[in-house]
Amino acid sequence: MPTQARPGRGVGGVLVLLLALVIALLGLIMALGGIELIYYGGSWYYLICGAVVAAGGVFMAMGRLMGAWLYLAAWLGTWLWTLWEVGFDVWGWLPRDFGPTILAVLVVLAIPVLRRQDTIRPVARGAV
Repeated sequence: MPTQARPGRGVGGVLVLLLALVIALLGLIMALGGIELIYYGGSWYYLICGAVVAAGGVFMAMGRLMGAWLYLAAWLGTWLWTLWEVGFDVWGWLPRDFGPTILAVLVVLAIPVLRRQDTIRPVARGAV
């Protein structure tokens, strides 16, 4: 079965992998905290968003561009949730959106590396 060789990750690939691991870990922590909040009658936001963020980190660690899109979708959802929860109180945005926005900037910077990694896939004849 012929395969296309996957080049080494390089510095950019290693940095994206580290970012992906941080994102996956934060998503897992967020999802687990969300389970506890649901138990106490709180919002489902943290479980859902944490699961999406964790999945995004896993896909990014696999070199898949889909991981970046998942994280950015969760980031957009976080902004929408913030607007719904606190309205246009800018000081209320800071604790909810500052960290995710910093990570979103890093994810956007990682997109070219992920795009390169995502296009280098093993090729199998006859596979669907």
